Amino acid sequence: MHAYLAEWLSLIIRWFHVIAGVAWIGASFYFVWLDNNLREPPEWKKQKGIKGDLWAIHGGGFYEVAKYHVGPEKMPAELHWFKWEAYSTLMSGLALLFAVYYFGNPGYLIDASKLDLSMGGAIAIGMGTLLGVMVIYEALIRSPLAKHGLAFGVVLFLILVAVAWGMFQVFAGRGAFIHVGAVIGTIMVANVFLGIVPAQRALVSAVEKGDTPDERVVMLAQRAMLRSRHNNYLTLPVIFIMISNHYPMFYGNEYGWAVLAAIGAITAYARHFFNLRHKQINKPSILVVSALATLALIWAMAPSAPETAATHNADGTQVARVADADVSQLLATHCQACHAAQPSSPAFQAPPAGIMLETLDQLKLHRAKVYQAAVATQYMPLGNMTGITPEERSLLGQWLQENP
Repeated sequence: MHAYLAEWLSLIIRWFHVIAGVAWIGASFYFVWLDNNLREPPEWKKQKGIKGDLWAIHGGGFYEVAKYHVGPEKMPAELHWFKWEAYSTLMSGLALLFAVYYFGNPGYLIDASKLDLSMGGAIAIGMGTLLGVMVIYEALIRSPLAKHGLAFGVVLFLILVAVAWGMFQVFAGRGAFIHVGAVIGTIMVANVFLGIVPAQRALVSAVEKGDTPDERVVMLAQRAMLRSRHNNYLTLPVIFIMISNHYPMFYGNEYGWAVLAAIGAITAYARHFFNLRHKQINKPSILVVSALATLALIWAMAPSAPETAATHNADGTQVARVADADVSQLLATHCQACHAAQPSSPAFQAPPAGIMLETLDQLKLHRAKVYQAAVATQYMPLGNMTGITPEERSLLGQWLQENP
């Protein structure tokens, strides 16, 4: 019953997290597009302080959108703030982190072969990393480096690569991936809470008082625009991390941190194409380079398929085949607690991914996936909680080769 209720809790939180994330990232995409598509308004609008306007049609009606240089002459009775989408995404994301990784299945987070952590130690490392990177980012965004966009982007990328590498040294691959995503998400929400919203409040206050924004307000507004642009480039990498836990080929890779860095760079660069296109600057070469880089990554990550086992040694003697009974015992010891019709592991209500390994026929059915997960990448068993040895992995690999 505990596993059943835990899966419901995970589903509900994850569902809410995805909904909030779609709302937030959708708003981010829309406003970047809107800013880049504003056109010079007619003179009568300029006299009202309007910087740019845009006409659109959607849902059976026309919309007219205008952006002011500073603000309207009089504050409207109702003003919508785009902030709760970000806050809800962070809160639901942290709830999911605790429910699934900290208080859920420890195999998702802790890999004793890397670092034999207690759950308390793992939580301290995870939360400390989130806070530490956010503080570093805040120091950088308030420094002169923020005036140099490319240099700032390179420094931020190197910091995130270092975080990814560090997470892979202490956590299991899946836990490492999700913590990098949490770090990026924390930076993005901090941009909203510590930069964008305060700048908006300062502008609203100036308009309400009828004052012309001073240098401090102008500086806050400019920095808020920069923060918004950073968030825009981080959206595609963080979306990838949100869905990556469904694909062990990424987080189970020996160089998972480098894979994550490559995908982050590719997706952020692809996003640059759309940002330029919104400004009527068309550079398809960006998408071509992104596509080629993706193909190169696919090639570099390609797994080695199980080969047919050799029947004879170099000296001509026959190779002893692996006994079926030995493999059956291996499955019972290391696989069937989770991959069974009725898992005995308290972490699962049903076999993960629907894969059952209770018989040798079932093992043959999932031969390629088992070879990739348990022999090639060695990601399974989760966190090696069952203590499978290299010799046992080799035994399993040989049997899979002998039984195509």
